Amino acid sequence: MTSQTAGLLGIGLVLFTGFALTLLTLLYKRFPLHFRTIHAFLRIRRAASLVVEDGTRLHVSIGSANLLSPSCASALAGLALIRHLGEVTSLSDHPPITTTGSPTLNLLAQDTLRTAHESVATEQAFDMNNGRLTGLTPLSYIAGVMPSIRDENISNNILIGNFGPEVGLLTEAAERQKTPVIAASESLPAQAVLYATNQAPLIGEELFAAGAYTQAEPAHAASLTVQDLLRWLIILALIGGALLNMAGIL
Repeated sequence: MTSQTAGLLGIGLVLFTGFALTLLTLLYKRFPLHFRTIHAFLRIRRAASLVVEDGTRLHVSIGSANLLSPSCASALAGLALIRHLGEVTSLSDHPPITTTGSPTLNLLAQDTLRTAHESVATEQAFDMNNGRLTGLTPLSYIAGVMPSIRDENISNNILIGNFGPEVGLLTEAAERQKTPVIAASESLPAQAVLYATNQAPLIGEELFAAGAYTQAEPAHAASLTVQDLLRWLIILALIGGALLNMAGIL
């Protein structure tokens, strides 16, 4: 395959994705899509509802990924979750807090919290300290998160982002405070640790469905369907290529 052919295929894939996303978004506005049940997202919804009633806080940590790295995708899923939880819980006496290990992610988290706060038109002024940069290295970041889990009257911890095996220290800290943890990461070592230490882990690509399961907007639902379409296209291309190779055509 020449570079020109590969380029044309890439452009075609982008155009197909954009067309499918637009079409399905318009379709789901009229015919809402129902997803399979993922218990972790049910627990997130329940936690957001209880926070307003019992006067506690939600804590969302989105890791320490670089915005220019592929691992940032999990943090962006965490930001979508922060927006929804911020809108639901900003009316409570104790708005949610976020922790990050990256300056750029921290700015995005603060801006997302502020936008969510302003969208519900509360009279209380937004506190930028609710979005916190706790450390610039993996271990310093984890060490900086621990006091928030211990001292901020946290009722639920949501860990969605890029973490390493050290995330087990956060789940242990939450366990000592007897506060539930809902966690997900695109990192395989972190997934292994979370699966062993967490009662409600999100496995694999489930973390990228956070926006669709919590906000339930047509665009989020359409994006999940487009992901499935692209996945089937890749599977069919692999099978077709294998068959053509066996037939001696390729």
